[in-house]
Amino acid sequence: MKKVVVMGANGNPTSCVIVSKNNPSYGSIRVIQDRIVIDEQGFAKVKQVSALIQGLVKDLSRFGWKPGQEIDGNIVIQEQLKPFSTKTPERDYKIAGETGIVCCVDGQPIYRKAFYKMYSDVDTYVAHTNGDEIKAAYQEQHTKEPAQVEENADLTNA
Repeated sequence: MKKVVVMGANGNPTSCVIVSKNNPSYGSIRVIQDRIVIDEQGFAKVKQVSALIQGLVKDLSRFGWKPGQEIDGNIVIQEQLKPFSTKTPERDYKIAGETGIVCCVDGQPIYRKAFYKMYSDVDTYVAHTNGDEIKAAYQEQHTKEPAQVEENADLTNA
């Protein structure tokens, strides 16, 4: 599978720039990439990853990228124990699936963020140490009645 990054759509057929609601001078471009992922059991699947390229709208618009356009590069996942943002560190918590549990190393949260790189780079991961808590949450999800799980899913999506 060729490593291709695709411009995300924002409802505008001629531009992929998403203008910030808080400040119209700033915006972002969402880029998407399909990856082959092989888990610890050797099971392969294709997973979609995405990242935001942020900047001034006037600069992002000058790129001339269109929705669906393919560009060279790679989306790289970076995990670390230091927050990416001091203002809103919780925005980048690594969450274990749909459990809502933050993955941690000895009680310290892991932060995870995706970046678009024009050149080759590699993912950086941090192994969590709260596996028992995560396993218990998954076990609890699997023992609930199907109707209760659906009901809880509806509440979390509200």
